[in-house]
Amino acid sequence: GVPVHAPGRVFTDLAVAVADGADAISGIAVLTDRQDLFGPVASMPTTWRVLDRIDQEHLPRVRAARAAAREVAWAAGAGPDLSGGLCLDFDATISIAHSEKENAAATWKRTFGFHPLLCFLDRPDLAGGEALAGLLRAGNAGSNTAADHVTVLGLALAALPEQARPRRGDPDSPRVLA
Repeated sequence: GVPVHAPGRVFTDLAVAVADGADAISGIAVLTDRQDLFGPVASMPTTWRVLDRIDQEHLPRVRAARAAAREVAWAAGAGPDLSGGLCLDFDATISIAHSEKENAAATWKRTFGFHPLLCFLDRPDLAGGEALAGLLRAGNAGSNTAADHVTVLGLALAALPEQARPRRGDPDSPRVLA
């Protein structure tokens, strides 16, 4: 049958919760108090089940949906001014795991967890910029691993709307600094 909480809706609700300040999956619960605005909101177990289904087969479709949503938002006026070029900012950060998690490892800061590599589009009009791509890595991953940077760069460029992507040999192509 038709799921009560469609996966796309669960992702949307989770994104709204994060935008509202949630820093854990349980943060989706804050939306349940405002069903007049959000309608039925998935429970935390349902949210976990949806997230658990995102594997290597599903991840490209999630990325494509995010890129399509960004393209629509930018076309509606939420995009940056492309005439000045785009600056992609890479940052590796430590994310501590308080218990044994899959792929968690000791970090160089003597903690335990992950060392994801993220890419943000610098946007002076948005605090923190616009998240484009990320790669979850074990805590012992190096900050300057070139292969990881190349992977995240490819994901970040694919996340940009078509008109914002650099085109080799095209003088009208947006300039991109990574």
